[in-house]
Amino acid sequence: MARLSLLISCCVISAMSYAQKIASLEVELPAETNGMKVPVSVSLSEITSVPDLLLTLVAVDGNKRTPIPFQVSQDKQRMLHWLVKSESKKLVFELMKGNPSSAERIEATKNDGALTIHVANKNLLRYMYKTVYPPAGVDSIFKRSAFIHPLWTPHGQELTRIQAPDHYHHYGIWNPWTHVLFEGDTVDFWNLKGKKGTVRFGEFVSISSGPVYSEFTALHEHVVFKKNNTEKVALNELQTVRVFKPENSEDYYILDITIELKCASNSPFKILEYRYAGLGWRATEKWNKDNCEVLTSEGKTRKDADGTNARWFMVQGTLDKDYGGLSMMSSPSNYNHPEPLRIWPDNSNNGEMFAMFAPTKNKDWLLEPGKTYTLNYRFVVFNGHFTKEKIESAWNYFASPAKVVIKK
Repeated sequence: MARLSLLISCCVISAMSYAQKIASLEVELPAETNGMKVPVSVSLSEITSVPDLLLTLVAVDGNKRTPIPFQVSQDKQRMLHWLVKSESKKLVFELMKGNPSSAERIEATKNDGALTIHVANKNLLRYMYKTVYPPAGVDSIFKRSAFIHPLWTPHGQELTRIQAPDHYHHYGIWNPWTHVLFEGDTVDFWNLKGKKGTVRFGEFVSISSGPVYSEFTALHEHVVFKKNNTEKVALNELQTVRVFKPENSEDYYILDITIELKCASNSPFKILEYRYAGLGWRATEKWNKDNCEVLTSEGKTRKDADGTNARWFMVQGTLDKDYGGLSMMSSPSNYNHPEPLRIWPDNSNNGEMFAMFAPTKNKDWLLEPGKTYTLNYRFVVFNGHFTKEKIESAWNYFASPAKVVIKK
């Protein structure tokens, strides 16, 4: 085994000796990452035109050079992405021209109306783009597509629930607006029983996999059921879901959801003040008032969090013989940040758990034709007990990503 390790090391050193340095990348960390990895990125267009397949990224520690996984995106510009973790305030990497090392990938796989993001045989997230119908005997108006379920912890427990008997319109992690003024009518896209509107999957804009993250962007159509029995798309939404690859030894992973909203016609879309609306999370049926807990960035708990404002909230609890949960974080660029919360108190709905940011809980939001409105959220999904300090650190690096200094 020792001889094999030596051989591998020699091969890495030999490969590195043939690589040509393009630039040094210094990652400046204002504070330690509290034992968690955080995403960093830099514009590759500013550095090199060398093709992606001929690039290698290495971490520099004195004379030691260690190849690390990276990924290149080419959406609006060519960007280099990787993950860092450190207790120091500066990390140094070198971008090199040479044969890149292979790394395990996080994949997005489509099958039978569902897109599943997974690492090897470990599932992390499933997005349902095929319409899912309610149980037999329940009004089909409760059917829905374009939602996330299940969302799994790193250990494989489900954190989401759909079609609970008390709320058939609840679908894991999903995104309707509740009280909307559109073309003279008040439309409810959330409470499907009212038959005023719904949200549907339109199409995939993109799907990607790689060694750092897997991502998809889907078009969601917010459909109004008009009084003359016709339908009209009032709002187009592009929802981008990016899941960063966890290491096998890590009990957490990062999930980013970006929501871009555009009016679908020349009519404005005015979201009226209401106690809940937006990106909601109906949590696992395994949780009740006795076995899960809530904490917000402002120190509120399940007893007093509802209706308060927060930068982030965390829900964690017992999962079979394990423990885990998630934290949801609001970007400072979001409408009405820090955002109002809708969190079921422990004395309502039989103690079950529902939680969300509700940006229009205390004020209207007018979406005008020809403009794009963006909401950014980050989730940290985990097993074990997470502390306020860990989530606060993760939120800081979400709100203000680490700066990368390029030195050619």
